[in-house]
Amino acid sequence: MDYASVFDRFTGQRILVLGDVMVDSYLRGKVTRISPEAPVPIVNLEHREDRLGGAGNVALNLVSLGAVPVLCSVIGNDPQAALLQELLKQNEISGEGLVRSNERKTTVKTRVIGNNQQLIRVDSEQTAYISADEEAELITTVCNLIGTGIDAVIFEDYNKGVLSERVISEVISECNRNNVITVVDPKKDNFLSYRNVTLFKPNLKELRDGLNTQIHFPQDRTSFENAVTELENKLNNVISFVTLSEHGVYIRKAGNGNYFPAHVRNIADVSGAGDTVISVAALCLTCGLGIDEVAQIANIAGGLVCEKSGVVPVDRDQLLHEVNRLLNKSN
Repeated sequence: MDYASVFDRFTGQRILVLGDVMVDSYLRGKVTRISPEAPVPIVNLEHREDRLGGAGNVALNLVSLGAVPVLCSVIGNDPQAALLQELLKQNEISGEGLVRSNERKTTVKTRVIGNNQQLIRVDSEQTAYISADEEAELITTVCNLIGTGIDAVIFEDYNKGVLSERVISEVISECNRNNVITVVDPKKDNFLSYRNVTLFKPNLKELRDGLNTQIHFPQDRTSFENAVTELENKLNNVISFVTLSEHGVYIRKAGNGNYFPAHVRNIADVSGAGDTVISVAALCLTCGLGIDEVAQIANIAGGLVCEKSGVVPVDRDQLLHEVNRLLNKSN
């Protein structure tokens, strides 16, 4: 396959990313002594870095691949919201889908790292579901954007309160009315609310917890595949795409499923791999690829970002090189 032409088609795809957006802050320094006040290390701060996290990292992956993301979420009216908006501007990501709220705080996760080791994480967040008024404003905003021409909608759920049952069901209905592809990166709380979507992508733990069932994978593939069948019966999704960590991925459509093994990598950090996988899968679907190509390219992308420390988007040129190397071996 001419994967270069496929990647060229990524360029300009308008992808709406709906879900929990946050700021990932990193405080880095050296530890040379223990505090006399308590038995804790003192970090001599050398560098602070702020990055887009959550649904924002999905948007960063889309930008890296040449697509045009439109981020939709509910954030606060606070200094952290201003920081988030500045990060969007720096990365040329549209924030026209963001709803500002006086009742919520903007989520910030701060990691303190000393001598290249994470010592503590401080979360400033509000995880209750958004209010009825905020739901209505967000749904109206998303529906208006869909009307301007959107190629796919990614639901990026981190259980932070933006993706309520009402938001999920009404946006899915609007997408289906407009023949817009819907892909979901779920979490447990509303796992079974994503009915009638195009592609549903849990990992193995999320599948087990979401269905509250026993899955003995890889020892027993039957229990795993039965769980996927149960999922499809409940959700009526077109495609099931399950990431299996070191065992690769599984994808199924209309009862036909395939396993694709993970490629050997020097794993540094698995953080953010799911964001990359869902971004690549969405773009592959918008370009009309079959489910096997969707799974294989997304699988390779997820492995690539695990070779890098921290949450980072996939590199388009590196991904294309790896896809050609691993999938066009006969060439």
